[in-house]
Amino acid sequence: MNKKASDPNYKVIAENRRARYDYAVEEDLEVGIILEGSEVKSMRQGGSNIAESYAAVEEGELWLVNSYVAPYAQAKTFGHDERRRRKLLVSRKEMTKLWNATQRQGMTLVPLVMYFNHRGLVKLKIGIAKGNKNQDKRATEAKRDWQRQKARLLRDRG
Repeated sequence: MNKKASDPNYKVIAENRRARYDYAVEEDLEVGIILEGSEVKSMRQGGSNIAESYAAVEEGELWLVNSYVAPYAQAKTFGHDERRRRKLLVSRKEMTKLWNATQRQGMTLVPLVMYFNHRGLVKLKIGIAKGNKNQDKRATEAKRDWQRQKARLLRDRG
């Protein structure tokens, strides 16, 4: 992560922070995304959201559903639909793995982070995840609180 943070082209566009709370992410995968020009310009201005979106395998293709990209004011007549389905780019081998995870194992494909990579291309990190139950969420929260408390104790008492 440090290498990506020091890279001048790397920039987080949108992050789904709640995903790791609501889901137990078992594996993550970097995928490409097909965008229109006005969408990329809008993303550079920071106008996108993936919090309530999900990825789905349909007819042998991977789609990002319900993601929001704000309209780009300067695009005028050549703008884009804000909540359109966007095609995701993965290899055939990865596609079969994702299909098996969703159809056979009952997993969910959750978008975690959308970002510009070191080459300036928009990439999406999706997680192959299982939904968390309430007791799992409580356990995670208790663990996080204990880590915070432990750090506080070590800092104060040396």
